[in-house]
Amino acid sequence: MSSHGQEAAVVYGTEDLLTSLCNSVCRVLNVATDCQVHYSGMVQRITKTCLKPDIGCFVLFDGGFSGLVVLNFSAQTAMELYQSYMISMGMPENELARAHTSDEVSNIMGELMNQIVGDFTGKIRSELQTHITQNQPKMLVLNKQVVLSVDTHLDNPEARRVTFYTGKNNIFYLELAIDRTEFIKLHDFDANEVVNPDEVIAHAQAHAQAQREISQPPETNNEHDNLLKSLGM
Repeated sequence: MSSHGQEAAVVYGTEDLLTSLCNSVCRVLNVATDCQVHYSGMVQRITKTCLKPDIGCFVLFDGGFSGLVVLNFSAQTAMELYQSYMISMGMPENELARAHTSDEVSNIMGELMNQIVGDFTGKIRSELQTHITQNQPKMLVLNKQVVLSVDTHLDNPEARRVTFYTGKNNIFYLELAIDRTEFIKLHDFDANEVVNPDEVIAHAQAHAQAQREISQPPETNNEHDNLLKSLGM
């Protein structure tokens, strides 16, 4: 390859993927909850990913590259986001859940994470021209830390942690574990945004409203217990 070609090569690595994911978190939460979420300019290299109290949520993705995304919320942060989201959808304040341990709070936090990862995977398709799929996010109310390992799925894992802040200065953390990878641009292409976050959120809100109207029962205790058991709890 000529020196000109080397200079022109665009390389997209772990930190770029992380930045894209962090931007999806902010974009979706700012539109859905109006909580003015932002993230730290510093990122931590970590050796393991964990679910932590008070609410931990994780989602696995696979395809062009594999990985794990974890979001850890304090009770105060979860309640701020949950309440803001529900009020923005027109729910009267006196009908909101009062405790972070409520099934409704866990369901909404899982729904928000689903929207975040959906926004992220859409950007990956357009910007990197590769495809990743996600499983349904799992949300757990926790009173102790649980280590999540995806080492068996990754040849050369890298893990990062980023601190996020809400408008009320409540804190939550994002952890990402992926295979060390680089995407190198071979030729120019139009990275048209295939996902409009406003449309994604509007669709998800309409779906959530429909689910509430038909009073679909929440996840059964047996399913929740099985998930805890699979995590060694």
